[in-house]
Amino acid sequence: MTQSVTHTPTDSLTRDALAVLQPGFAGTTAPDWLLHRLDEGLASVALFGRNIQSPAQVAALTAQLRAVRPDVLVVADEEGGDVTRLEVRSGSSFPGNHALGAVDDPALTRAVAAELGRRLAACGVNLTWAPCADVNSDPGNPVIGVRSFGADPDLVARHTAAYVEGLQSAGVAACTKHFPGHGDTSVDSHDAVPRIDVDAATLRARELVPFRAAVAAGTKGVMSAHILVPALDPDRPGTLSSTVLTSLLRDELGYDGLIITDGMDMRAVSDVYGIDGGTVLAIAAGADAICVGGGPSDEDTVTLLRDAIVRAVQNGDLPRARLADAADRVRALAVWAAGKTGTAPEADLSIGLTAARRALRVTRTESYVPITSAPYVAAFTPMANIAVGDETPWGVGAELERFFPGTVTATFRDGDALTANAVQSAGDRRIVAVVRDVHRHPWMAGALGTLLAARPDTVVVEMGVPQAPPSGAMHIATHGAARVCGRAAAEVIAGKDAGG
Repeated sequence: MTQSVTHTPTDSLTRDALAVLQPGFAGTTAPDWLLHRLDEGLASVALFGRNIQSPAQVAALTAQLRAVRPDVLVVADEEGGDVTRLEVRSGSSFPGNHALGAVDDPALTRAVAAELGRRLAACGVNLTWAPCADVNSDPGNPVIGVRSFGADPDLVARHTAAYVEGLQSAGVAACTKHFPGHGDTSVDSHDAVPRIDVDAATLRARELVPFRAAVAAGTKGVMSAHILVPALDPDRPGTLSSTVLTSLLRDELGYDGLIITDGMDMRAVSDVYGIDGGTVLAIAAGADAICVGGGPSDEDTVTLLRDAIVRAVQNGDLPRARLADAADRVRALAVWAAGKTGTAPEADLSIGLTAARRALRVTRTESYVPITSAPYVAAFTPMANIAVGDETPWGVGAELERFFPGTVTATFRDGDALTANAVQSAGDRRIVAVVRDVHRHPWMAGALGTLLAARPDTVVVEMGVPQAPPSGAMHIATHGAARVCGRAAAEVIAGKDAGG
């Protein structure tokens, strides 16, 4: 029998339970229930692509929230690159981490993060779930990939620190993720529990190096990962493990900021513990703020989690002092963020494209002949992971259209369809084949090989992790699929780059 919850909207226990939640909502204006919860103690609100139409609209939305609670933490799931919410319908003005890691200029990374932070702050966003500090040691990783700065721990560490410094120079709190490291996985934690079977020494020498750098750089937030690391805790994933969050992150790494969970509605947690049970376990383990993922979290979800937390305290399953500590940490970050108003750096509107251009790696054969007329773009399109989503456009077709009016783009999700139709449909046009992580998709690799055998003058643009060897008459590795990466590649194809 479920014990009833005893609380009033103004008691301290209820306010603390609401303070630790970071829920999303549906719509581009704040619903009444959300405004009521802010008045009752909710301290954070999360924005996703479904909440965003334009910078002006986001600014109006955040002003609406602050009219009720001036110190509210407004969170965006904005990484730049492939994972963008501010520019979900157009593609990002900033390359992602893998492109920045390919350039390996920490000053550039810091400048990109500062400009992204400036734009977030201008919209009223003061916390973002970025950067990814995951070391992409498994090239087959289905969910990290170009969201990582790379596979070398030291490289990832120096760029993680630079990104944190850049964001926070603009008054936007960074949330470094996904602790203790999601790079060495072949499973997406949106779908199931990934398992990392490495010993503790390997973990400390690889996964933890960037997080140590982030802590030293003063990151205001760290996001936990729903991954099982038996060397640390054989029973519970990181988000629910006191060994991971308290013993390792707090005590060993000396981190004293806000610990935020990854989305509690992700199946790695929700399928096993439920979002309410997982929420209680996470706070007990040392988490301070509960992310309620990318689904449209409504009033019932917030009420469910609030009541689960209150009930756990009343039952003795969650120490009252632990909840109070978590709520105090959320409020402390809100005070820091509120004090940063007006500290944004000067605008640097071209930094994203500059970085994307520098990240390109171009390989031309001796027989390469430049494209001089509208090409046929064959976009090999794999299923997007949930973090990236399928709303955001990518590729080079739209950008090539700027240089070659009449450019035709066709999307292929099946290798047989591509090899049967692409060559015939292209006719006399030159073909530009756009791929994304070709090394992870046998159908894509096979179709590309067949296409190149038929049309060896094809230009290949790899917009994922460039793990496969270069192929085609010209091969362009962009290290990400942001809009500016497509623009930079199109400039090279059109001969408009500096070396063209």
